Amino acid sequence: MNISYTVTERFLRYVKIDTQSDPDSPTYPSTEKQKNLGKLLVQELLEIGLKDAHIDEFGYVYATLASNSDKKIPAICWCAHMDTSPDCSGENVNPIMHKKYSGNDIILVNDTSQILKIAEHPDLKNQIGNDIITADGTTLLGADNKAGVAEIMDAVNHLFSHPEIKHGAIKVLFTPDEEIGRGVDKVDMKKLAADFGYTVDGETVGHLEDETFSADGVNITIHGISTHPGFAKGKMESAIKIAADIISNLPRDTRSPETTELHEGFIHPTSVSGTIEKAVIKFIIRSFTVDGLTRLEAFLQHITEEVISNYPKSTFEFEVIEQYRNMKLILDKYPHVSEFAMEAMIRSGLTPMQSSIRGGTDGSRLSYMGLPCPNIFAGEHAFHSKLEWVSVQDMQKAVETLVNLAIVWEEKTPQSIEAK
Repeated sequence: MNISYTVTERFLRYVKIDTQSDPDSPTYPSTEKQKNLGKLLVQELLEIGLKDAHIDEFGYVYATLASNSDKKIPAICWCAHMDTSPDCSGENVNPIMHKKYSGNDIILVNDTSQILKIAEHPDLKNQIGNDIITADGTTLLGADNKAGVAEIMDAVNHLFSHPEIKHGAIKVLFTPDEEIGRGVDKVDMKKLAADFGYTVDGETVGHLEDETFSADGVNITIHGISTHPGFAKGKMESAIKIAADIISNLPRDTRSPETTELHEGFIHPTSVSGTIEKAVIKFIIRSFTVDGLTRLEAFLQHITEEVISNYPKSTFEFEVIEQYRNMKLILDKYPHVSEFAMEAMIRSGLTPMQSSIRGGTDGSRLSYMGLPCPNIFAGEHAFHSKLEWVSVQDMQKAVETLVNLAIVWEEKTPQSIEAK
């Protein structure tokens, strides 16, 4: 396929805009600066020719590439998120191009302690001769998920510029706040008006992810007994120490992020705050099944009860907050959505690989909001860190895959597959 790619130029432009989200902010979007990228994307979409492109008050960007086919084809959404992780600075990103990668470790120029080692990043072995983009070692790069944003923009640009390529309606959705779990909180599904979708937020080229964790949060609030420390014997029960006991009683060799892989779930304390009188521990619980979540939560509650039993005057509250569910339960009802994506990858010269995400995407929740939505590779690697990287050639393959995906839907949509 002959594509005059614009993806690299777009990507280099987008990563320089700070769009870090803030989990402690109550606003939508959580940071106003995310709209800076959204406004630029609207401008570029309008310049491409998508006349309905706009950004709403919550920072969502919507646009439609109209169908040019005589067939009745379901509307397909392409979705990527604009925000970057709060785990690492996204301010003053300085992208560095490493052309014709030779296979050696890459030392990042402005912090030489940051070394992208081929031994620790095995996909680099597949990038010999390719052009690698990193940050300079002082910030993350923002490939998660600005690579996906740039790829969608380039694919839309190519399809609009080549009306001889027949396709159905493509609904573009760029979201804020995905990194803090609020990526689709305020999305207007009626306005989006899509039937099926794809997030473009995956890692290795050729991967299609159709399964995610199911996820809950747990907040344990501990009510201790506070007294003057000089007269505390037999009276004080420190909520801080109770919280520490709960955490120290978690298993060291199992059920944690650092000891699990593949389809194993985990319990992960993410923050502790408090005083002698009251302390709060926040956890995330992850499992590929809802039953697995329930078992992990019961295990955590049992630990809490055992610890509290040693503090007879203290009490606790155990709150479970549902976050998202495994999208595979929805996608299995619509197998053609994943099959069409794999066909698009094959047409792009790739060997598709279906895999699971030890995490979630906007597609996890969109699938349960009526938009079955697997995740297509974007080529991003080492996300949420200063070692984040992406290759130009992988981004181009993602663009080609999206173009082929539009073609596959137009060619293969049988009469039995209609808008839901």
